[in-house]
Amino acid sequence: MSSEVQGRHRAAVLGSPIAHSLSPVLHRAAYAELGLTGWEYGRHEIDEAALPGFLAGLDGGWAGLSLTMPLKRAVIPLLDGISDTAASVEAVNTVVFTEDGRRMGDNTDIPGMLAALRERGVQQVERAAVLGAGATASSALAALSRICAAEVTAYVRSEARAAEMRGWGERLGVAVRTADWSQAAAAFEAPLVIATTPAGTTDALAAAVPEQPGTLFDVLYEPWPTTLATAWGARGGAVVGGLDLLVHQAVLQVEQMTGRSPAPLEAMRAAGEAALAGR
Repeated sequence: MSSEVQGRHRAAVLGSPIAHSLSPVLHRAAYAELGLTGWEYGRHEIDEAALPGFLAGLDGGWAGLSLTMPLKRAVIPLLDGISDTAASVEAVNTVVFTEDGRRMGDNTDIPGMLAALRERGVQQVERAAVLGAGATASSALAALSRICAAEVTAYVRSEARAAEMRGWGERLGVAVRTADWSQAAAAFEAPLVIATTPAGTTDALAAAVPEQPGTLFDVLYEPWPTTLATAWGARGGAVVGGLDLLVHQAVLQVEQMTGRSPAPLEAMRAAGEAALAGR
């Protein structure tokens, strides 16, 4: 186990809206389990316009930040460097403040997705489907570029979104075919389906779940389970949820910000489940 970060004991999640975020629950559970009694983890409503001023006002007691929308791209010009993983999708969800005062950005969503899939026994797939486009979909493509042997089909609502997904595929080195959302039920023929759409978007597709589905990764965690996840599980398919992703990416954030490894995955998951059950 590596040594704790010295002199820096504050962290927080930033975004807008942010009131719903489970990140404080997960990080505080980790601090409690690790015995980091002096550590604090807060939540701040910050949009793109307010971000530069917020960062400028931080003192040396800060260890790191978690970022949600709409800050994952807006923060990049304000940092001293970003990881290759973050650069691959032009999105930073983690900022770590180094001892020499630098602000370094990373993306733990992508390895978090891979860790959540590994936990369900998904190491490699022949092909996959992605429902939706946008920032989470590009992270899904980045994860699939490491585990998908052949083509990924993305189901989207417009040609503009389709072109965007094909562009991400070229950049990330994964073959992407696009199809119209009206054909989205065909996605379920793939051994791995990643749903990246907002709440309610896939509800109408639940009736199309096949008799023997593969693995569904639905990135939502509230409301949970989604209508699609319920139908999928009822058919005997494996389901990975948004809380799985949230916990695995938060584990990596805790390790980077505190210098303590491994972070307590199960304690963090239990805290997240309890918080959701109480809502």
